[in-house]
Amino acid sequence: MKPEDTIDFHLRWAWHSISRMYNIEAAKFGSTMSVGHTLLNIDTDNGTPSTKLGPKMGMEARSLTRILKSMEEKGLIYKVQDKKDRRMVRIYLTPFGKEKREVSRDIVIRFNLAIKEKLGQTKMNQFFSVIHKINDFLDSQITTSPNKNKKNNE
Repeated sequence: MKPEDTIDFHLRWAWHSISRMYNIEAAKFGSTMSVGHTLLNIDTDNGTPSTKLGPKMGMEARSLTRILKSMEEKGLIYKVQDKKDRRMVRIYLTPFGKEKREVSRDIVIRFNLAIKEKLGQTKMNQFFSVIHKINDFLDSQITTSPNKNKKNNE
């Protein structure tokens, strides 16, 4: 089987292209796609617990820690220890972070509108249906994998 005959080849190819496009756009504003993605996943009103941010974004804690540290140094976010549960830290956007979040949001919206215009609503619905089925399948494979069960029993 040739790589271009596999599903993962096309998903990876598309994501690489999307990632490159987002990084080019983000660079115009002195940022990166990872920072923009993080900004979009922080609740603008109530902040987001740091422990919830990684899973929400599909990132490992170590990678997220580096991004958050960089964002804090750039004045995009600040951290507040929870008054009730001192172990929990919430991440909040600064006014500057909210400005950059809007830039990221606009870029994502423009990209999505351009793709929707190119494909049309019917094909967009088909795409979302297929990608949801792929994700459901993957979720079922991950939850039933022998390695996962082995980890849970240890």
